[in-house]
Amino acid sequence: MTNEVKAQLTNDHTELYDTLVARRYFAKFDRISGHLARVAGELESEGTLTRTEARVLGRYLTSLATTFRALSCKYLMTGRSDSPLRLTFDRHESGFPVVQELMMMAVDAAQADKHLSGSASVEELKERMIRRIVGDLALPTDLQFALSQRMYYEALAQGGLFLARNDPDAQWIADKKGRRQYLVHWAVYDTQLNLPVVYLLDLEDSGKRPLPNDDSRWPRAQHHLMAQSMAGLKLLTIAQGFDTDFDTLHPKRLRRLHLGPMYSHSFTLQSGPISDVLANAMAPEGQDWALVWTVEDLNSDRVEQIKDGWFSTVERQIFALDPFAGIGADTGTTRMERMVVLPERPYQALAELNPPGFRDVRKFVVGAGGRIIATR
Repeated sequence: MTNEVKAQLTNDHTELYDTLVARRYFAKFDRISGHLARVAGELESEGTLTRTEARVLGRYLTSLATTFRALSCKYLMTGRSDSPLRLTFDRHESGFPVVQELMMMAVDAAQADKHLSGSASVEELKERMIRRIVGDLALPTDLQFALSQRMYYEALAQGGLFLARNDPDAQWIADKKGRRQYLVHWAVYDTQLNLPVVYLLDLEDSGKRPLPNDDSRWPRAQHHLMAQSMAGLKLLTIAQGFDTDFDTLHPKRLRRLHLGPMYSHSFTLQSGPISDVLANAMAPEGQDWALVWTVEDLNSDRVEQIKDGWFSTVERQIFALDPFAGIGADTGTTRMERMVVLPERPYQALAELNPPGFRDVRKFVVGAGGRIIATR
């Protein structure tokens, strides 16, 4: 990595020093997480996602929200004299914590029981805080910090976290024409983009044993998919590589969902139309944000039999690429769709400005009571 690249990464990352700022940051993501689950439900109701796909995506969204709540406990005392901890997040084209935060969280989770067994309970810490306040007329900032860390490790011990690596799982869908059909899904926290990314793979299995129970194929398939889960790789490259390496596993559809960036006039640096939209919206606290989803989709168009040795053939997928202006060949997808989730005030500013780059973007507007309104 060159010094110029390192400097750019450093400039893109910033720490939250102030207690109230850190709490506003996590409160913003807590609200957004609830809206995203409703967006997934909207996509299911319109047929964009099946019930199984929506349920799988919902689990990842729930685990992402759990991770943010755990981090909010860890950094609850940011800016106080007894807390050296500060969250680092990517303020440029991400808005999410940097991947190192999730890596450290995984290390902490492995030692959560050790920390919990060696610390006072939440109830005991609260009682000691009350005695300090009433008896000594002093602020118990040290006990507050201890309580925040106790809550953090309790959240880690409960599990259900979105980690930097969330290994593949296979959901059986049906048996059809002598083949088992699975939805294989996994997720990563992309190290370059600092964004959560979810993968959905529709797969046909012509092997003798069910894939999740096949010790000769399933571990290799999991390792292969995780090794290829990088934003810089085209879906076509991932799918073709998997198709070539596993003769009895047939990828029919591969999707990649980028759950972000999150833009906020208060927290992030952005350029282009979204910057003007958020600036013109002048939205109150809690409504100053927009979150973009990008869905890349690659479909198998047909199957060809390729000669394999002297007397045998193997099945290979021929994937359909977007025919418009060669875009599919450039992106390695059949289609790509962008969506944006945003409150009413930013949406009104977006509608008034009507920037060209957003005219083909699906809009999900958060209305009163958190109601989602889908529009174009």
